[in-house]
Amino acid sequence: MDLLLYLALVPALGVLSQWIAWRTRLPGILLLLCMGILLGQFVPLDTLIAEIMDGDPQDVPGILFPIVSLSVAVILFEGGLSLKINEFRQSSKSVVRLLVVGSTITMLLTAVAAYFILGFDLRVSLLLGAILIVTGPTVVGPLLRQIRPSARVSSVLKWEGIVIDPVGALLAVLVFDELFLGADEFSVVSGLVLLAKTIGVGLLFGSFGAWFLVLSIRRYWLPDHLQGVLSLALALLLFAISNALAEESGLVTVTLLGILLANQKRVAIEHIIEFKEHLQVLLIGCLFIVLGSRLDLQAIGNIGWPGVAFVLALVLVIRPLSVFVATLGTRLTMAERTFVAFVAPRGIVAAAVASVFALKLQLMNSDPLAAGATALDSVTFLVIVGTVFIYGLSAAPLARWLKIAEPTPQGLLILGADPWIRALARALHAKNVKVLLCDTNYSKISLARVDGLQAECVNIVSDHALENLDFSGLGRLLAMTPNDEVNALAVQQFRNVFGSENTFQLTSKNNKQNSPRALSHHLRGRSLFNSELTSAYMQQRIDDGAVFKTNKLTETFSLDSLMSTYGEHAVLLFKIDAAGMVSINTDEKPLQPKTGDMVISLVNAQSDANSNSVPA
Repeated sequence: MDLLLYLALVPALGVLSQWIAWRTRLPGILLLLCMGILLGQFVPLDTLIAEIMDGDPQDVPGILFPIVSLSVAVILFEGGLSLKINEFRQSSKSVVRLLVVGSTITMLLTAVAAYFILGFDLRVSLLLGAILIVTGPTVVGPLLRQIRPSARVSSVLKWEGIVIDPVGALLAVLVFDELFLGADEFSVVSGLVLLAKTIGVGLLFGSFGAWFLVLSIRRYWLPDHLQGVLSLALALLLFAISNALAEESGLVTVTLLGILLANQKRVAIEHIIEFKEHLQVLLIGCLFIVLGSRLDLQAIGNIGWPGVAFVLALVLVIRPLSVFVATLGTRLTMAERTFVAFVAPRGIVAAAVASVFALKLQLMNSDPLAAGATALDSVTFLVIVGTVFIYGLSAAPLARWLKIAEPTPQGLLILGADPWIRALARALHAKNVKVLLCDTNYSKISLARVDGLQAECVNIVSDHALENLDFSGLGRLLAMTPNDEVNALAVQQFRNVFGSENTFQLTSKNNKQNSPRALSHHLRGRSLFNSELTSAYMQQRIDDGAVFKTNKLTETFSLDSLMSTYGEHAVLLFKIDAAGMVSINTDEKPLQPKTGDMVISLVNAQSDANSNSVPA
């Protein structure tokens, strides 16, 4: 295959795999690996590159790993941008203990398992243990997006997954330098000096990068369209410089750079975050496709049953034991601790670090352990494939069984608490639909709480709302205030939370009449209900005595029967099927309820009074 075609095919397959995962709700990382393995059977990447460069396929890793390292740097930078200090405060004890106690237990037990199950030399076993403490945003992030567990669990796994990558890389460097390069003169002091140097370089360059970017944006030294690409270029440059000064310190640099940018309040960086999120999705897809295509299935197969036993030991014994010990005395519930204990897939960072040290061992021709380099690489890839498959298939069912996540959250985040909105919320709440009302008017929120509704007096487009509201169980935004601009701002804010498909906005009078004052279409959410139902219209109907009526459709009482019973002014709003799935009526996608479905409609009170035979 032509290299140009291959390079175009990889991102296409990456996006296709993630689209299929979205449509089928299968684990995205699982599909990416399978697609990569399939591609590798037809197009061996190492052979393809070697033919083009007239070189040896053994030289290909030396070409690929700098590219992989830079990609990992971007992913960790984006991961850092998603870490909020407020989230960390809520779960700081759990995260710190997982990073310190949990990673120590994982490293030591993994080394023991490698020594006894795989028959590795003790030094190689310790090196493998250090490498395999990492999880990483490339694998944890897609799982969390798919599962959407409770806020506390999500925070713990996200912080652990991002911060553990530089920790694992640093630990692997220390183990390698002390056990292989200085095996005859092991020194705790030299190890601490190396650790301090690596962390110091990372802290220095990460802090400098954040200061420089904030200053550049604040002083308007850059136009808006260059801010995203500058942050990317600076992150890559500082990553490379840091690694040149202290090995693997670049991971600390880019992670800290992202965290500092995400938590400063001086400049807005939402457009940078959006740019990085899109890039991260593309890079994760490409990296896993490439990773899967380079898997040597024969080398992995040669490990045999000991390899399977080793992976099972990691999943069923080592991870649960390390988590349960590390989280003793924390605020996590038993269900949350159990879920965290069974989510630890390994990803790109483990592969990259293992490959780097495998290459170093191969270059140490005088060391009798050089022959174990291939085994180290193969076992790491086996762990990646095994944990991705196991956790990818089991995490979602486990979260549902433990009742800490919903596969498709049906709750509604409603902006506004006017009388008609409260009436609609009561109708939904009565049918066990989770509803959270948000409004800046405290008296309206108080009345909603009197009605038994969950309500918060908060500016929904503020940082406080994003950082402190609990969105667990909520799957859609309904922006229904009389102010069209506020509704549009809320849609912009929550598209990154719920996705464009699940952000709805009431039609305004201006937009309805194609007024010159109408908002641009791309700023608005999906049109809610139908074009006639503005906020003013809904309030007027309620003032005139209309009510929100809930009916269950039966064989003898169909949707047509309902509409004829309540008259031409009846408006269908929601459908709730037998499984509790909530659907919203829109002009673009009108509801087609069937027998057994519950429907919520806006009807005139007079029609309702004359319909005592209608089942409710």
